[in-house]
Amino acid sequence: MPRLLAIALCLLLATGACGATGAAWAQEIRPAIVFDMGGKFDKSFNEAVHQGGQAFQRATGIEVREFEPQNDTQREQALRNFARRGQDPIVAVGFNQASAVRAVAAEFPRVRFVIIDATVEAPNVQSILFREEQGSFLAGMLAALRSSTGRIGFVGGMDVPLIRKFACGYVQGARAANPRVEVLQNMTGSTPTAWNDPVRGAELTRSQIERGADVVFQAAGATGIGVLQAAADAGKYGIGVDSNQNHLHPGRVLTSMVKRLDVATRTAFESIRANTWRPGTTVLGLEQDGVALAFDENNAAAVTPEMRTRIEQASADIVAGRLRVHDYMTDNSCPN
Repeated sequence: MPRLLAIALCLLLATGACGATGAAWAQEIRPAIVFDMGGKFDKSFNEAVHQGGQAFQRATGIEVREFEPQNDTQREQALRNFARRGQDPIVAVGFNQASAVRAVAAEFPRVRFVIIDATVEAPNVQSILFREEQGSFLAGMLAALRSSTGRIGFVGGMDVPLIRKFACGYVQGARAANPRVEVLQNMTGSTPTAWNDPVRGAELTRSQIERGADVVFQAAGATGIGVLQAAADAGKYGIGVDSNQNHLHPGRVLTSMVKRLDVATRTAFESIRANTWRPGTTVLGLEQDGVALAFDENNAAAVTPEMRTRIEQASADIVAGRLRVHDYMTDNSCPN
């Protein structure tokens, strides 16, 4: 945590001229968060952001307002309502909010916005992206090393390029560990409801297990809770995402591909207080501890020292540039 926080501060906070820019705005701090579909207690993506906001609130005593949309139209309404009420900064969680942030930021140029997992170019918007392909590569490598059948699975949420990015990294890592491994893939749906359908997630997981998969990685928000449950019920392994989900089924969650959304959120709020906030795009990967695999007492028995060594070496190679992980978002393709 200390190293990540220090790096995140270096990336997200600026000094000098950027500080002068911040001085032109009112310094009252009234932070707010508009979550993605699935709710702030999805035990995954949204919850990590919520935890970052709560950490900031506990440390400073400054209330962080929150809104959980129930449908697509409520995102823009919530952003606009927060801006009208003087909330600043406003964090928009998820790529689905890009168009809403773009519109509302133009209407309220003195309000600062932060969007996670999308890029919005505006003088009052900060965009935070992650190198999910790098963390997913490590998850795929560990899955292939753990698998005894040579067949592993992936269950995504909404079928969008970002989730294909997870899947592509996962396949690359799996094949780096075992060139003959087979990766079964399913997406839950094509609408935002795909993030909040654990029953469907469980169904897809059981289908993959019936076809021989003994490790299944989920990148599906709240839907992923059903994936992990189905894998545990079958005596197989699941892999969590975004938050550390190892504790949900101790011994049956092989690892979790963590995105440090909590630190990114808290750091963004802290930058407003420090008068060093700046717009632009920040990308956090393995080098910045923005993504990582989670290892703790809950998965210690499932991961051998040899597996850990392989993962640590691959991570070091990626950071050093000796190992390149293809990013699906660059050309919407994935190496075989």
